[in-house]
Amino acid sequence: MMSDGRSAARVPLPTAPQPLPVPVIDAHTHLASTARHSGRTVAEILAMAGAVGVSQVVDVGCDVASSAESVGFADSFSGVVACVAIHPNDAARLGDALEAGLADLEALITSSSRVRGIGETGLDYYRTTDPAAQELQKLAFARHISWAKKYRLPLVIHDRDAHADILAMLDAEGAPEKVMMHCFSGDVAFARDCLERGFWLSFPGTVTFKANEPLREALDIAPAERILVETDAPYLTAMPHRGKPNGPYLIPNTVRFMAERRGAGLVEFCAQLTANAVVVFGEW
Repeated sequence: MMSDGRSAARVPLPTAPQPLPVPVIDAHTHLASTARHSGRTVAEILAMAGAVGVSQVVDVGCDVASSAESVGFADSFSGVVACVAIHPNDAARLGDALEAGLADLEALITSSSRVRGIGETGLDYYRTTDPAAQELQKLAFARHISWAKKYRLPLVIHDRDAHADILAMLDAEGAPEKVMMHCFSGDVAFARDCLERGFWLSFPGTVTFKANEPLREALDIAPAERILVETDAPYLTAMPHRGKPNGPYLIPNTVRFMAERRGAGLVEFCAQLTANAVVVFGEW
């Protein structure tokens, strides 16, 4: 059963930014986790986002339970579409239960027309360092790639310290038509490798962090039609609220930073981001 994910305690949240002049889509967020971290209901979180021009979000699952929850939110709220997956670190922890989990996950893909993507899936060598566990990640990643092609859905990639193997697997398995590099974390060279393959690069609040100039340089060279923006809430809060709870309502801070960095007009940039998200995930 879908819950609102809310915890008992309401925590102080950063002040809402100035609304965007044109609506923008949060291309990757985690509503249930954001609700638990903030003490707000999903309905409240979506209302806060809508008030600043973020009326549509992509809610992303990380295991069978959270994926089912995402489907429930998408079925209940018109501004939400869902992605379903077993996160690579979760895949590594499942061990012998991985095949059963993958079977349960695949059943969710066709459970609703509001499922619009497969992810987040991929490889994570930062938290999973054991070679045997990394092989489980690769098994799960290959299965997710096959589903994206079978069901003609975009593939949402989690890539942490695994750039070369991510591309090698996508090349070997055959990438689906649409691939989104969630929370893009590479430099210009890796960005070019992804863009040459026709992938979309999705930038979270980390692009605003002082130390991440290589990430900003990747943003600089990305064609406007290949850029997405996300919060990955409740994580990766953009400046000036780094370290505080994140939510879709804070995405204007990232959008304004990105537009200024690229020397783009804010209205045009917002419209392009929205158009890009619709190309990847379809109409809401």
